[in-house]
Amino acid sequence: PKHKCGIQKSCPQNYFAFKIISGAANVVGPSICFNDMILMSSVKNNIGRGLNIALVNGTSGQLLRTATFDMYSG
Repeated sequence: PKHKCGIQKSCPQNYFAFKIISGAANVVGPSICFNDMILMSSVKNNIGRGLNIALVNGTSGQLLRTATFDMYSG
């Protein structure tokens, strides 16, 4: 069976599924999946060099904001 965000097993009821994948240099970009919805990825063109962060409401699961912090250039 398919589970949310492609994880190996289902989450318990009242829990959110999430999967965070780190990038590989400039070859493969990072991605963030939350409750079977891709929040950030190279396909969505909303990632960058450094830390990629998605702020999600912990009760509703609604995406509030995404941001990228470039730790190299300051």
